[in-house]
Amino acid sequence: MALHCGRACRQYLLHLAHDNVDFRLPEIKALLSLRKRPFDTSETFNEKSPFWQLNGLSEDDIRSVMSRTVCGKSAFELWGHGTTIDELRTSLLEYPAENMAPYLQQNSTYKINVYTFNKTLVFKDRIEKIDVTLIAILNALDFLPFKGTVNLKDPEHIFCLLEDYGSDPNDIPEEPFHMYFGRWIADGQRELIRSYSVKKRHFIGNTSMDAGLSFIMANHAKVKADDLVYDPFVGTGSLLVACSRFGAYVCGTDIDYNTIHGIGKASRKNQKWRGPDENIRANLRQYGTESLYVDVMVSDASKTVWRKNAQFDAIVTDPPYGIRESTRRTGSHKDIIKPPEDFSGESHVPVSMAYHLSDIFADLLNFAAHHLVLGGRLVYWLPIYRPEYCEEMVPLHPCLTLTNNCEQTLSSHTSRRLITMEKIKEPEDSDRLAHLADPRFTPYQGHNSFREKYFCGLTKKNGKDSKATPKNKD
Repeated sequence: MALHCGRACRQYLLHLAHDNVDFRLPEIKALLSLRKRPFDTSETFNEKSPFWQLNGLSEDDIRSVMSRTVCGKSAFELWGHGTTIDELRTSLLEYPAENMAPYLQQNSTYKINVYTFNKTLVFKDRIEKIDVTLIAILNALDFLPFKGTVNLKDPEHIFCLLEDYGSDPNDIPEEPFHMYFGRWIADGQRELIRSYSVKKRHFIGNTSMDAGLSFIMANHAKVKADDLVYDPFVGTGSLLVACSRFGAYVCGTDIDYNTIHGIGKASRKNQKWRGPDENIRANLRQYGTESLYVDVMVSDASKTVWRKNAQFDAIVTDPPYGIRESTRRTGSHKDIIKPPEDFSGESHVPVSMAYHLSDIFADLLNFAAHHLVLGGRLVYWLPIYRPEYCEEMVPLHPCLTLTNNCEQTLSSHTSRRLITMEKIKEPEDSDRLAHLADPRFTPYQGHNSFREKYFCGLTKKNGKDSKATPKNKD
């Protein structure tokens, strides 16, 4: 139950959001890694729990993590915890008085908040619960030397009692499974999900990435100030917006001319055509990061236009799956016809052909191996047909190591997995034949039928729904 061994061994408590559970651990680890700090937790650590106890960190480390995380809600210096008030009291008695003293001075102001996880109360019951709980906790903690003055509006210090009622909304106990008491340090960046919502964005498309997921991807990629970040399937630039928020210079390419130039039909309801200033640059201007916009251009991801050397600190992207956006590349199955000698090319629209998912991912990993700096990260989404999923479906490359594989469920039969890879070595000539020596490096051809499986599962679901819904009789 002891939490401490002096000032250098303070323990901290993270309160995490209930959504995006699969993405939380990789995000926190990545943010600690930016400060070269380890992820060290308690022996009873449960990844699915909304409360994590972290060891071996400083308050500056915690503040740095909370300044970026969208999975974390709040962070506290943990003074005590237990399954009952008595256990909590015993734990608090063991906490060093010298650690408490700076926050309990007579000339200071404070307040105590009570938070419950998985227990929603109506307003009247909530007020009664807070009153009863506060009386109980203050009676139990009467040995704590709170010498300051209570200030509910603008206190210098905030102390919190957090009660964990489990994660099953259908089986909520009368008493909490666990209680924590500590000093509030900082809140996470959950507000970014609202302020960067695509609903409020100047330029959007049919597949613009959700703001929260965009920031999670940027954090998984360990994007930091002055990095150069690239998105080869840039679309309307949602990922560039998120990466620029953390100080990175951003650029991208896309095969869709209309999207890159912000022309054509609008994606918003009650708007037929895009306006004159609907483009990716305008999105960065909207959030005050236009100075970090390098450029975007029309380009085919299967035919790289970049020099053959490492340039990017991170590659963050969401390749098309063939559902709402087609998977196309330039080329033709017909014999190549040489253009006339006087052909200028100014009005030429290249012929496109199917770009299979297995080829998209093989090209993406190969590009990352050649164009990421050592230690740079590739973060991308991999669509999956859930009944057939196994880890062997995740594309691999000899120069990249798989660090994270997180699932976001889309339906009963489909999901997409957020894949994070890190470059560990420079490419060699032998890497081109790696798939012959190791079948793990052979592209998985089953990805190519994802579109058919997606719509097949959707058709089956709609068929079941129509059978279950009785027809109206006249």
